[in-house]
Amino acid sequence: MAEHRSPHSRRRFLAGGAAAAAALGAARASKGVTPGVPARSASRVLGASDRIAIGMIGVGGMGTGHLRAFLAQSEQTGDIRVAAVCDVYQRYKDRAQSLARLDSKDVIHDYRELLARNDIDCVVIATPDHWHAQMAIDAMAAGKDVYLQKPMTLTIPEARQTAAAARKHQRVLQIGSQHLSDPRHHRAAELIQSGEIGELLWAQGTYSRNSKTGEWNYYIDEEGTPETIDWKRWLGPAPKRPFSAERYFRWRKYWDYSGGIATDLFYHKLGPLLYALGPRFPARVTGSGGIYVQKDREVPDTYATVIEYPDFYVNLSSSMANAAPGRYFPEVIYGHKGTIVFEPGRVLVVPEPVFTPAKAGGPPPGAKVYETPKTDLGRAHTDNFFECMRSRKEPRLNGTFGYQIMTAIKLGVDSYREGKVKFFDPGTEKEITKAPPRPAYEGDGKNREGGRPKRV
Repeated sequence: MAEHRSPHSRRRFLAGGAAAAAALGAARASKGVTPGVPARSASRVLGASDRIAIGMIGVGGMGTGHLRAFLAQSEQTGDIRVAAVCDVYQRYKDRAQSLARLDSKDVIHDYRELLARNDIDCVVIATPDHWHAQMAIDAMAAGKDVYLQKPMTLTIPEARQTAAAARKHQRVLQIGSQHLSDPRHHRAAELIQSGEIGELLWAQGTYSRNSKTGEWNYYIDEEGTPETIDWKRWLGPAPKRPFSAERYFRWRKYWDYSGGIATDLFYHKLGPLLYALGPRFPARVTGSGGIYVQKDREVPDTYATVIEYPDFYVNLSSSMANAAPGRYFPEVIYGHKGTIVFEPGRVLVVPEPVFTPAKAGGPPPGAKVYETPKTDLGRAHTDNFFECMRSRKEPRLNGTFGYQIMTAIKLGVDSYREGKVKFFDPGTEKEITKAPPRPAYEGDGKNREGGRPKRV
């Protein structure tokens, strides 16, 4: 939710909940927010042939995309079905009801009523970021497995609490960044673990676009009025404001509901890279950039973050005003003995010439190409979620990993907004004010042995 919240209250829907939900509720209560936490509803044990019943919370653009995919899958395989949908905008509810051919009782306004139903096995949450934590925690407390669209949450404490709720309630929590199901990054992880490129150094990536109208300037529906949109419920824990169709339809442009490029796009980039490099918390993070072209927003149209880990760093740089970085700033992982380059449908490993001298005029000797299967990433990611619902195994982008990614992403946003480097202690999982030591010579000679750097 937003960093600065105005007083806003909602009556409780049902009593109950767990420690993680209570912790989030206590934090909000101190700011005048009273969340409703549903009691745990019955959750059945799914067999291999059982049809998974899905409740959709949020059926705007992204939610409708998921809805269409699930309806097609239901027709093809019969292993899932959409049982109910929930939204605060009447037109979205009407559209979802028509697409899914639902009865009126299955079209719900208050998400807590959906969570109270015993005939729903899981929920797919595709709402603005400021609602992610509360809805996910409430859902898991109600006994539902959760597919939670990226970014995991709006803040780091919320991510920590959401991950804790998944452990507490033993629920399957998959963060919806489909690029974690890209087989190229799974192959890259294997290559790194086998020592193919030696010690890790750094990685880079971008997610850049361009448009004449400006990124996230989605069409403002003329039917979106205070009479058709439950504005108070949509704001929820965010600062109280008068109705604004601009903010409702273009919420990614505003800090109250989003982190801009970082949360919308860099979550997609950092997640797969960190999966290959090895999931962990960051040590220090910086964010840079500005609003250079698209002046109608609070978040930057051009943004970069450098995320330092104990043994390597990740450099992500992007613009919503130039698409060329997608070509000239490719996704690459650099190691001491070689480099991993991500190309469409394959991973290329190029050895360093100092270890494998190149022949004049020829390609790098020892270069290896690893082809990967063509994959529908969205379907692969949701299938992984459904499979884990049956097996009760951890999904690819579980709560703990999602929390690690969210920490790095949000520290970058905070660094950009505050104009200072942000430091994090992975041991205590808390932000700190003093810089942690780097694994390199920094003047005192204590981390060097025999003239060679000492690994710490």
